Amino acid sequence: MPFKPVENPKCPKCGKSVYAAEERVAGGLKWHKMCFKCGMCNKLLDSTNCSEHEGELFCKVCHARKYGPKGYGFGGGAGCLSMDQGEHLTKESESEVNHAMAEPKAIAKAPEGEGCPRCGGYVYAAEQMLARGRGWHKGCFRCKNCNRTLDSTTHCDGPDKEIYCKVCYAKRFGPRGVGRGGGSIIGLTSDILDESEAPRTTVIDTAVIKAPAGQGCPRCGGVVYAAEQVLAKGREWHRKCFKCRDCTKTLDSILACDGPDRDVYCKTCYGKKFGPHGYGFACGSGFLQTDGLTEEEISQARPFYNPDTTSIKAPAGQGCPRCGGAVFAAEQQLAKGTMWHKKCFNCADCHRPLDSVLACDGPDREIYCKACYGKKFGPKGFGYGHAPTLVSTNGESTISYPDMKPTTGLKAPQGQGCPRCGFAVYAAEQMISKSRIWHRRCFHCGECRRSLDSTNLNDGPDGDIYCRGCYGRKYGPHGVGFGMGAGTLTMA
Repeated sequence: MPFKPVENPKCPKCGKSVYAAEERVAGGLKWHKMCFKCGMCNKLLDSTNCSEHEGELFCKVCHARKYGPKGYGFGGGAGCLSMDQGEHLTKESESEVNHAMAEPKAIAKAPEGEGCPRCGGYVYAAEQMLARGRGWHKGCFRCKNCNRTLDSTTHCDGPDKEIYCKVCYAKRFGPRGVGRGGGSIIGLTSDILDESEAPRTTVIDTAVIKAPAGQGCPRCGGVVYAAEQVLAKGREWHRKCFKCRDCTKTLDSILACDGPDRDVYCKTCYGKKFGPHGYGFACGSGFLQTDGLTEEEISQARPFYNPDTTSIKAPAGQGCPRCGGAVFAAEQQLAKGTMWHKKCFNCADCHRPLDSVLACDGPDREIYCKACYGKKFGPKGFGYGHAPTLVSTNGESTISYPDMKPTTGLKAPQGQGCPRCGFAVYAAEQMISKSRIWHRRCFHCGECRRSLDSTNLNDGPDGDIYCRGCYGRKYGPHGVGFGMGAGTLTMA
């Protein structure tokens, strides 16, 4: 069975199908959105101002003109009655072809030189536009080339007594060809010219007229006249010749640099050729350049001096602790009351250069960086694996005290040291309980060895300390009421 499309209602205006997305309904008929307009004045309508009559749409005014009461009472005080049937609207609509208006009616011609320059008709005050003292019709006040509407800010008066927009004026009467594509901001163009019409560029040879030796342009040797002279270091140059010798960049009084070879350079080329090279480069001196130089030229020009700090010996105990040489004020570095050479002020192990922030004074009267000092003199083993700053530099186990108690050192007097290990307790590591002082490492439960603090500490009658669980099991009540509902009593 062949496919039959769904029949859609036809628009009364154009006769084509009307779909739901664009339909307008009036008088039981469906119309296109753009066809839903008055049949006389072409005004777009909606549901509030449309009137349908025998398949045609009208606005309320046109419907009254065409089908409303006429004549009766006309001129007798009934101001709402008129004889207008809309003939003028019908004629206007008939003169349109594809929605394009026909040619306008002829305008009354004005005497020669008094009317609109474009059409020659009379120009009245309500519609005049002024240009060069002459009045134009507002409709005629357009660019002659592109027909663009103009105003007092965009029009240009041409030498042919016509008006143009700025673009067309520049194309027709502006300079053409010279400077085209060379960054000219005035829009030089030759779009409307043939190649034969474009002006030819003349290259001026400034060296044709030679000047006496030492008096002309230093670049070409020609005579320099006042209209084209540029001064640099008391010498006169042609404006054309006043360019960088290396990159030929055009210069002025701000960009020019006078070289020792009596020529002129831009700042970049002057720095490459005569500025400092290499020394201090990449050491924070951002203004030093090595552009245009090979590695061999840079290395040859770089000054290098390795001073021997031991050549001048100092009295014993007064010189640099590392080399023994005398230390002068311009190069001294201080560490623990001793003066070092800046060259010698480095780590004794890894030889890393140091300063007052990185240096650590070792017990062997040497200086170390923080990492080497920690490896050599820092604590090892105790707390290893719990504190990230403690390291083992060799593969051996660094646990010195397996039972968490030191085995070496000075014992404190009886009753004054740590109750657990007996060694002296210093202020930096002490923990207090019941007027007794403990090491931080010894401050743990006597049963389960759980670390304690002031919130979970329990002092036992035996002088030891316990956590709450172990204290309850060891010294709490046992047995009485066990199994009779007293959940806090245990036999543990």
